[in-house]
Amino acid sequence: MRVRSIFGVLLLACMVGGLAVPCESGQAQTIKIGHEVALTGPNATWGQSEANAVKMAVEKVNAQGGVLGRKLEIVAYDNRADRLEAVNVAKRLVEQDKVVAIIGPAQSGVANAIREVNNSAKVPVIATTATNPKVTVQDNGAVVPYTFRVCFIDPFQGTVAAQFAAKDLKAKTAAILYDVGDEYSQFLAKYFVEAFEKAGGKITTNEAFRSGELDFRAQLGKIKYGNPDVIFVPTMQKEAALAAKQARDLGIKAKLMGGDGWGSPDLFDLAGPAIEGSYFVNIAALEDPAIQDFIKEYRAKHKEDPVLPNPVLAYDAVLWLVDALKRAGTTDGEKLKAAMEQTKDLQVLTGKLTVDPKTHNPLNKPAVIQETKGGKFVYVKTFVTTD
Repeated sequence: MRVRSIFGVLLLACMVGGLAVPCESGQAQTIKIGHEVALTGPNATWGQSEANAVKMAVEKVNAQGGVLGRKLEIVAYDNRADRLEAVNVAKRLVEQDKVVAIIGPAQSGVANAIREVNNSAKVPVIATTATNPKVTVQDNGAVVPYTFRVCFIDPFQGTVAAQFAAKDLKAKTAAILYDVGDEYSQFLAKYFVEAFEKAGGKITTNEAFRSGELDFRAQLGKIKYGNPDVIFVPTMQKEAALAAKQARDLGIKAKLMGGDGWGSPDLFDLAGPAIEGSYFVNIAALEDPAIQDFIKEYRAKHKEDPVLPNPVLAYDAVLWLVDALKRAGTTDGEKLKAAMEQTKDLQVLTGKLTVDPKTHNPLNKPAVIQETKGGKFVYVKTFVTTD
């Protein structure tokens, strides 16, 4: 066959996508990074802010020359924080878009839902705010091969909340109101109870509701009878706001506490003064000196504050992925995974990132306590490790 004929065959193959080689015309092919996040629905406040941060991080990397001589390209889809939709998105990202890694999802249940997709494709996933331990470690103790996370996990978060309640708020008794149909809520409640009892506290009432329920008065009536010092409500902002309003309507005076799912401005819009003087655990605070440059850049670009913690963690995830790509020297999934497991003392927005290869979790990830005060989230203190 003549050279011209061979070239024609190759060109045709590139055009129809039948040849697994880059079809370039003088320019280096981009490195595609997937981002799946909730851009619509009740989690959109965080998701949209997270998407903004990913774009900011990638723009900065590309302005500095990209990675491995190539520019990064974001391929993003809305998963609506829905498990089925998240699986469809993950399949599209790895099968059609051929991404080398995925940033997100943010929710634990959603991250668990896509694990088989990215594991089969050998495409690393970096979950942003998925705090359930099972996201990266299976029930048998084995690490989930291609799933990583950039946030702390619920045993730590639950312990931080319990210790703050016992030591800082001087609470002797606590009640729980949680969503039995949500893994995040269920396990965070479990870890709070364990840590609070270990600290010498007593759980007066442990009440559950099912996802979608909006009237908690029956459960709160039982909680009121136990007269707890604090009520731990490990839910998202909507349920927390409704619980706060209903608790105050019933005359409950106990301090309210929650986890990082509270950290949306919607909390104030939905709860009004009922949420005033409550406390919750978060991953980052606007007042944190370490992220002030990021905060300024975000405000300048988007004319508003980032909705923490998602944008900070998503930005960290991009920095982590870029560092791993450089050290791996390739986009090969297996080699990229190995490089990610070996990450040590990498400077990211939230401090130095070191990864435990046995769990794919970051070590010594700090947590902050914030108070709801005057319609704002006010920084109270930071926890790095717990007793």
